[in-house]
Amino acid sequence: MRIGNMQEKENELLVAPKIVDWLLEGDPAIRWQVMRDLLDVDEETFEKERGKIAENGWGARFLTYQQQDGLWAGGIYSPKWISTTYTMVTLRRLGLPAVNPQAQKGCQQLLERGFYLDGGINYARSHTQSEVCITGIILAVLAFFRYPDPRVNDLADHLLERQMADWGWNCQDYKGHTHSSFHTTISALEGLLEYQKSRDQVRIDIESARLRGHEFLLQHRLFRSDKSGEIVNERMLRMPFPPRWFYDFLRALDYFQDYYVWRSKQAIKYVDEETDQLEAKHHNDERFSDAIALLKKKRKSDGRWNMMRGPSGKVYFEMEQAGKPSRWNTLRASRVLKWWGGVQ
Repeated sequence: MRIGNMQEKENELLVAPKIVDWLLEGDPAIRWQVMRDLLDVDEETFEKERGKIAENGWGARFLTYQQQDGLWAGGIYSPKWISTTYTMVTLRRLGLPAVNPQAQKGCQQLLERGFYLDGGINYARSHTQSEVCITGIILAVLAFFRYPDPRVNDLADHLLERQMADWGWNCQDYKGHTHSSFHTTISALEGLLEYQKSRDQVRIDIESARLRGHEFLLQHRLFRSDKSGEIVNERMLRMPFPPRWFYDFLRALDYFQDYYVWRSKQAIKYVDEETDQLEAKHHNDERFSDAIALLKKKRKSDGRWNMMRGPSGKVYFEMEQAGKPSRWNTLRASRVLKWWGGVQ
């Protein structure tokens, strides 16, 4: 590659100082992640900033809406998007510290009201099986906030039991569906990653299952049909925040960068050759390229990314306005490109 082309490629991956300054002018939930993911500051510094989430800004506002019993809006899963489930999902993405007592109270409600006989989460007791997508979502929340209950292990086991033959997950599997769902798969993968992070010792069976889940997404190049190569759904090309339960290409890319940052710090030895081969294949996998190119294409001329409109529903407040420069999307896209640049 010519030097000029190398310089151009490197510039695509860098975050301009003025963009970093702009990000640092944002909410504490943005600032601490910028410090950790883009500036590589020491843990004590970014954790100090993270501690401000409950005191002011978006996190503090969400916490004011919690009821005395630990619920939000009087419901576990509905009304969307102000229920206990989706408020706790958002607080996880903000990075509210795990020790927060309000978060722990919310976790208690999520588990006590949803844990089902089969080891998963089932909030609709008219169903005879737990809902895989919701089980993944709740596992991510409980593991992130380090909720101390052995049933959290059961949720992880349940996801392993429900993985499908094509290596993804689908909440409609009990109805006979044989092709996995992007939505369910990303929720299961996020839940299992948070679970692994919360443990003192990595579970190899979970890592093997997650690598197979990665292969499902990569076979689809993160948003394409594995048969025709066409875009599965134009909605996957949008970048709302928070994504709720919906899949989109940036949610997937951000998951992968999170996984690989964590994985780089782990000493894992797989017990079967197939899993070893999958891991080697996925590192710097060419099948990420369509999503990376799309992410770069969506960057504005000023180096920022805009917010995009998400699914309709009730909200307590809008963190950012659709169509305007977004700190959430600029942060997420920037750390994805930083990761991708590091594996090239």
